[in-house]
Formats: sequence, structure tokens, C-alpha cells
Amino acid sequence: MPDLTPGDGQDLLERYKRAWEGRDADAAMELYAPDAEHRDHPFREPFVGQNDIRAMWNDICAGQAHIEFDAERVWVAGRTVLASWHAAYTDRTNARRVRMRGFATFELDDAGRIQRVREWPMSQVVGVDSTFIPDRQEQGRTGHGR
Repeated sequence: MPDLTPGDGQDLLERYKRAWEGRDADAAMELYAPDAEHRDHPFREPFVGQNDIRAMWNDICAGQAHIEFDAERVWVAGRTVLASWHAAYTDRTNARRVRMRGFATFELDDAGRIQRVREWPMSQVVGVDSTFIPDRQEQGRTGHGR
């Protein structure tokens, strides 16, 4: 398959944005190859394969609300998309508002699906979302710490 164009990189990040902001694990999973790997932090073990990655996305979708994600800059090199990004979400268990910044690489297979993701995120709680009432049933969950 030919090298990616800058537009291909933008398209991938737009689909990633729609899946995350829409809390749509099915849409997120459509982005991944069957044997993909997603490392959401350099000091954590990767999520490997469809079941592991789906569990990660299910946890994200269940644990977050009022999600915002934007890729600030997107580069492509061969079959890899590189992006600096920022995001924010409300933790559904306690209504804390979390802001994040990070850098990610998305290595794509010949079919244009994600083969491997590596992220370097930084996050900080910036307050409480006064428009959100925490889910009492969710308060016992550990939640994915994106």
C-alpha cells in the first residue's frame, strides 16, 4: 500500500475523535486491525488484540462524559500518523474535569487500520464539572486512567 498523505492522517484522527467523543466503542474498534496493540502510556503494558482493546474502549466509554478531543498537529511518515493532541473529559464517578495533552503514533496496516498505537499523555484534574451528576453505580469502578 502506498504511503499515507497528510489528508489520510487527518481523516484517521477525525474518526478517532468521533469515536472517543461519541463514546462509541464499536466505532473505535472499526479503526483497529484484529491483532492490534494499543499502549496508552509508556509505563503501562499494552492492550493487545481485539478483546483487550475493546475492554479498554468499553471502560473509557463507561467512565467518561463531556469528552473533547482535538489533534493540534498531524504528521505522516510512510504508514505512520503522528499527532500532538489535547483532550478533556468529565470522570463519571466523581464529576472531576480532567484535561490532557499528549503525543501519539498510529502505525497503520496495508488496509489502513491501526496496527499499533503508542501514546505519551499527561493529565491533570482541573476542577469539578458542575453540570454533571456522578453516576452512583459507577463509583465502585476503577476506570481506565487514559
